[in-house]
Formats: sequence, structure tokens, C-alpha cells
Amino acid sequence: MLSRNIKTMLAKVYSCALAGLEGTIVEVEVDISPGLPFFAIVGLPDAAVSEAKERVRSAVRNSGFTFPMKHICANLAPADLKKAGPSYDLPIAIGIIFSSQQVQFDVSDTLFLGELSLDGSLRHTNGILSMVALAYQKGFKNIVVPEVDAREAALVEGVNILPFSSLSQLASYMLGEIPAPEFVCSESTPVEAHDNNAPLVDFEHIKGQEHVKRALEVAAAGGHNIVMFGPPGSGKTLLARSLPGILPPMTNEESLEVTRIYSASGLLPSDTPLIYKRPFRSPHHTISDAGLVGGGHFPKPGEISLSHRGVLFLDELPEFGQSLLEVLRQPLEDKIVTISRARGSLTFPANFMLVGAMNPCPCGYYGDPYRACTCSPGLVSRYQKRISGPFLDRIDIFIEVPHIDYEKLSDERLGEQSKNVQQRVTEARLAQRRRFEGTKLAANSEMTPVEVRNFCQTEEAAQSLLKAAMKQMSLSARAFHRILKLARTIADIEKSAIIKANHIAEAIQYRPRRQV
Repeated sequence: MLSRNIKTMLAKVYSCALAGLEGTIVEVEVDISPGLPFFAIVGLPDAAVSEAKERVRSAVRNSGFTFPMKHICANLAPADLKKAGPSYDLPIAIGIIFSSQQVQFDVSDTLFLGELSLDGSLRHTNGILSMVALAYQKGFKNIVVPEVDAREAALVEGVNILPFSSLSQLASYMLGEIPAPEFVCSESTPVEAHDNNAPLVDFEHIKGQEHVKRALEVAAAGGHNIVMFGPPGSGKTLLARSLPGILPPMTNEESLEVTRIYSASGLLPSDTPLIYKRPFRSPHHTISDAGLVGGGHFPKPGEISLSHRGVLFLDELPEFGQSLLEVLRQPLEDKIVTISRARGSLTFPANFMLVGAMNPCPCGYYGDPYRACTCSPGLVSRYQKRISGPFLDRIDIFIEVPHIDYEKLSDERLGEQSKNVQQRVTEARLAQRRRFEGTKLAANSEMTPVEVRNFCQTEEAAQSLLKAAMKQMSLSARAFHRILKLARTIADIEKSAIIKANHIAEAIQYRPRRQV
């Protein structure tokens, strides 16, 4: 295309680095100087960025350009920020083409994102949504992204997206050989209009356990944490999997929050630019601390962040180990998780509903009227004490799932459908949203003692009942507030402005009566 005797200059293009869910603008400076052929990338690159040298070299050549056989230095500034991932391939290649003056184009208001294949085509890049949002906030008018990521990038309103399938196509646009590609995003359908009525398990197919279904409805209506305990085969896992089907549809804001997390984690499906169904995560009990709460050399979201605005289901709860359960205490309270490293700390959202399932003992039949328990009293006690009191204090609902009788299993009648329960839950959530308008709160479970005092008004009979329960059950201050928040949710389901005695009574029934 051009001869190897080419003029050179310093080129500067812009890209973005992703730290957790937040982005930082990166200046990619490329300088070509006389000397032996050498290609260096500086600015704290990780292995994936360092390997960009070979990808960029092949992509530039296979796109019809001359790769300069001189000393090439690509600097990623700021130099004290660790750079990870292959998203710098495209800006480095553009910098080389500009620095060698094979193409001249004003890119002062353009940001480049994308991984290159050896043939010059642009691949999918993780974290596009967060990086495009930052670029828009920083005033960049044009965002160049891989064509496969255009729909995700277009979720940021007001951004001019320039989707390209290859480096050669992008160069042709800069040379004026083709017009700017147009990405027309069809008018987005409101999230509420999507089909959210296809649960993993529908309530109507679950036989019996009506009191557990009621507890799940209360939990869903207020975003409360719940633990189910009972013998094996009683339906705990089935009931947990039915919970997403009664949760209210996500708002557009909630969908964007979840999508950012999955995009940064590389878990966003290619055919789903926007996640509109609430997540349901069920990690195995052998998971590590970093896998559960997030971490790693370059910290990434863990299971609790991947469950944001959805459900985190911990089956066989005591098997997770006390250390794992204890690290959940802070996220359960603060709805965020902070991961600290020597170079700094990152914060990930973690506003999820915790659903636990457990057996009462190692064999699973302690207290079961149909099958004798084979565990010794000491073994049962040690098993139950794997879950600490402070952790249990953060659980709003504790419900027993008993053995199911044959008569209920063989009954051909169907129960209430999940969509009907979801309607009541959605109405209760709307009432809470109106109540907390102007605050950052979205559900009763998120209330602090200040909101509890302002919004949990009780009648006199309810106050007397709560006072007696506090004395008899030796409840902590945290448990006191949780009972009030739970009673507020039950009142919302019944569309009651004041908390009555029956609401307090039901909320008290969901407290554990013994250490488990």
C-alpha cells in the first residue's frame, strides 16, 4: 500500500481502562523512531496487553497497511494504573497507523475500544457498557466499538456509536472511502413489557407447602432474606427456584445495573445486550471466598454481585463453612462489597436476596416424624452451630419445610399460579417505591432504624405483642428492627397503612425458635 520509507510522528488516541465496574480514560501514545525493529508497550500492561504486540502486528499487515520496521513505543497513560485485557488492541493499531502517517484523521473527540483478530477483524470486548458510559460523561462525541458490541454500547443514551467489523473498514472510513456507519437502535421496549412470567418453577406445580409459599411471597414483597430448613426431598430447592417467578420485573435502571456487572465479568450473552430477568445464582458450597464475594489479582465481581437485584441461593447452607458465611455479613447489611488490595480498593454492588436451604442435621432427619435420625446429639449440635448467631440475626425469615404427605403429592389440583402471586408482590413493591421516593431505598428490607421509626407505625395491640416477644425470645436490637420491617411488608401486601397485631404475629412466627 505505502512504501516502507515512511514518515513518522507522535500519535495520540484515547481508550478506556476498567477497574471493577468503573472506567478510566487512557491515553494511548505511539511513537515511531529510527532504530532496530522493536515494539514495546509500557504503562503497567498485563500479559494480555503485552501480547497485543503480535496481534496488532498481524492485524495491521492483514488489513493492507505497512507495519513500520522501526523502534515502536506505545505508552498507556496514566502509567501508574494497571492495564488489563485485550481492549487496547484497536487504539494501539490506530496509533501505529497514525504515527506512520498512513492515515490522517482527527480523533481528539473519539474513543476506541476493541480486541483485534490476526486478520484485523474486531472481537467482542468485556465491559463495553461501563466504558461507553464513562466516555459519554467525559465529553467524547464518537465511540468506536466492535460491531458485535453495538447494541450493548447503544444502551447509553445520547452516544454516537460507530460500529466497525474490522480495522480495514475503520481505516476506509477515516480515509473517506466509505461513509460513517449508521447504527439505528430500535426504540427500546420497556423492561416491564418483556416476558417475565416464565419462571424456572411455577408455584402451581408445587404440591403442598402453602405456608412456605406464603413466606416466599412475603420475602419477595420486601426483599427479605430467607432460610428454609427441613428433611431431604421436602422441596426446598424447588421452592427456591420458584422465587424469581414471583419477584417483580426489573426497572430499566435495575436492568442497566445488572447488565454492567455481567458485561464487566464477561458473562453477558452475545444475543442479550440488556438483562431484564432477575439473576438467580446457585454456587456450590466448595466455592472460595474470592469466588463468592469477588477478588483476584484484578478484582472481579463474585457471586454476590452477580446476584445483584436477584437471588443468591445457598443450598446445604452449613456446608459452606463459617468463614464463607461470615464474609456475607457485611454485604447483607450494606448492600455493597468492598475489596481492598495494596493498590487500592474497589466497590461492587451486592443488593441481593439471600435464600438458604439446609437440613436440620447431617443425616437430614432430626425431628422428622417419619424417619429416625441416626446422628448423635453432639453431632447435631455441632452441625447446627456452623451457622453463627450474628449471621442468623441478618435473616428475616426462617421457615420449616416439612415432609410432604402422599395425599398432597397425589392431589391433581393445581395451586395458585406464580403470576398471580407476582401481581401482589409487584403492588407491594410499588407502594414501597412511593414510600421511599426521594431516597436511595427501594424495598422495606433496606430500611435503616431511621426509616423504621418513620414508616413502621404500629397500633397499640401490636406494640404490646412485640414487647412481650422481645422479653420472651430475648431478641437483639437488630432482630427488633427486622420484625418491624417484616411486619411492614406483610401490611403492604394487605394494603394496610398501619402495622396491626396480626402482622406482628406473623412476622414473629418467622423468627427461629432455636439455634440452628
